[in-house]
Amino acid sequence: MEKNLTSRSVLHYIAVFRMLMRSEKISMKEADYMSPSELFGIGDVAKMFHISASSLRHYENIGILKPERVDPDSGYRYYSSRQFEVLNSIRYLRALDMPLSEIDDFLQNRDVNVIEKKLKEQKKVVLAKAEELRRIERKINNRLSMIEDARGSIFDEVHLIQKGSCRMIWIKASLKIGSYLDMETPIRKLDAQQAEATVFLGKIGLSISAEKLDRSDFSQYDGIFLILDDEDHYEGEIVNVPETLCVSIRFRGSHPQAPEQYKKLLKYISRHNLKISGFSREVTMIDYGITNDPDQFVTEISIPVYSN
Repeated sequence: MEKNLTSRSVLHYIAVFRMLMRSEKISMKEADYMSPSELFGIGDVAKMFHISASSLRHYENIGILKPERVDPDSGYRYYSSRQFEVLNSIRYLRALDMPLSEIDDFLQNRDVNVIEKKLKEQKKVVLAKAEELRRIERKINNRLSMIEDARGSIFDEVHLIQKGSCRMIWIKASLKIGSYLDMETPIRKLDAQQAEATVFLGKIGLSISAEKLDRSDFSQYDGIFLILDDEDHYEGEIVNVPETLCVSIRFRGSHPQAPEQYKKLLKYISRHNLKISGFSREVTMIDYGITNDPDQFVTEISIPVYSN
């Protein structure tokens, strides 16, 4: 049975731990003859070190920390105070996110030079993870800004705006989009370029060529693209789009509702004597990836133009 720990007994265990802080192990024969006060049940050790009993069993299974004694009848595991130093080292190194394999290697080869090397290596890992978390934070902020921008949109009005420069991955493809499900196959084409792209990068959109727009042909799209955020890393071919004057409109809905919006844009272009200078950018700012309610969908279409 596990022993109940009092505050006095915990202080006693800590005092014993400090006096006996050394790494050598005692034999199973010695453990068999230890008095009950020298052995601590797995539950007590788990409480003292603020870890789970399952973690202690895992350490045993992989050979990092084996109990001093296992009751042959009940299978209950007991540990001695001499093992506390090893367990404390494991906890410390795990708090630094060091892999158990590296911790095991250190415990088998205890040396100042060894731990110094491992800590320096782990520091590099931690710094890399911290930078990745900062990148994720920036992307979360980008997404929040986009949602806030979309929710504050003025709908169904055409505006002449200056679109900033951006980096884009563009793939030529003839597409007909009847519903959001029709986007999945072309998205996989982007996914084939680089796995991270469609999981976490930028904004996915569709485009219609300037030639088709001049003919008022909205029957199908010519390409699919991905707009990269500044912090995105991509190893494939990237199109650098310069700052561009565009006619733009936002509307409630998604790609199936786009043709009527293209008509409004072309009417504005004709009325203001503008010329189309490139392919359209049609991006759903809020779509099924964020909400199941189609009434909350927000899509923006921009067509680059220049004065005639």
